[in-house]
Amino acid sequence: MRQDSFTLGEIAGALGAELKGDPSATITGMATLQAAGPGQISFLANPSYVRYLRETRASAVILAPKLADSAPTNVLLLDNPYLGYARLSHWFDPAPVPASGVHPSAVVDPSVNVPASASIGPLVVVEEGVIIGEGVRIAAGCVIGARCQIGAESRLNARVTLAHDVVMGQRCNILSGAVIGSEGFGFASEQGVWHRIAQIGRVVLGDDVEVGANTTIDRGALDDTVIGNGVKLDNLIQIAHNVSIGDHTAMAAFVGIAGSTRVGRNCVFGGASGLAGHISVADGVHLTGMTMVTSDIREAGVYSSGTPADTNRLWRKNAVRYRQLDAMARRLKELENKIEGQGQS
Repeated sequence: MRQDSFTLGEIAGALGAELKGDPSATITGMATLQAAGPGQISFLANPSYVRYLRETRASAVILAPKLADSAPTNVLLLDNPYLGYARLSHWFDPAPVPASGVHPSAVVDPSVNVPASASIGPLVVVEEGVIIGEGVRIAAGCVIGARCQIGAESRLNARVTLAHDVVMGQRCNILSGAVIGSEGFGFASEQGVWHRIAQIGRVVLGDDVEVGANTTIDRGALDDTVIGNGVKLDNLIQIAHNVSIGDHTAMAAFVGIAGSTRVGRNCVFGGASGLAGHISVADGVHLTGMTMVTSDIREAGVYSSGTPADTNRLWRKNAVRYRQLDAMARRLKELENKIEGQGQS
């Protein structure tokens, strides 16, 4: 049964936070500094919101030690308040927890052993040879292809599709509509006619991977498509066949990665970034939004491309200049050569 309230002392102990205030104060929910009222706890991680701190009506606030004296209420002190908020948010998550067992409308192949701790929802299809770990939750309408492996405590939300032979680690969270292990975009051309290449690799997900809603990860053509431990993928991302993504990399919505590209560990890709195929990206690379990468990135750092929005009038003028850049560069080179020639005469 879900617990409805907690004391500040309980929360401080669980988060490892220093409490300044009343440990017996009761907390029943979370809210922003502006919206919180008595019985709710808030947090302050972004300096932009300091102006709301003195007027908050929250019963407690999670914040950094340097701001301890600025709050008019109980405080929990953490060096990383946002992480404290992240951990505490699960205590008040209203999402229903499904009961263990197999729904009568689910179709589960007789070869599959479903642990007593697992939950198989309505209209789920589980094909032959699937291995399901302890505590796995598979929501309504999911399709699990033959010989897939789903690690303990992983969660598949409604309408997730795993094609055959997908391997998923422990504690993964796959959001609704995601498709993992579909056919990669592989074709051979003969006189203008395209012939499909069978994609015979797998998709292998590490532990603690999150895949956003309607994101697609294609199976490998020969080798596997590999998603490392702790990788976080937002909604509407396309990962092509044979891509490898290193541990703890995070990608925002609309990122697209072409086939056989290697992405390092601890990278962060902004929304709508794109990577060409058959390239490598080093560990610790941060791409700002809408960056296009067409060649290897060998060093960690922040990378950008594209031009920001402007008035249409200025954009059109600049577009003309872009088309003139090559000719301008040639004229500049000619002038440099003439100057160098005069200096040597």
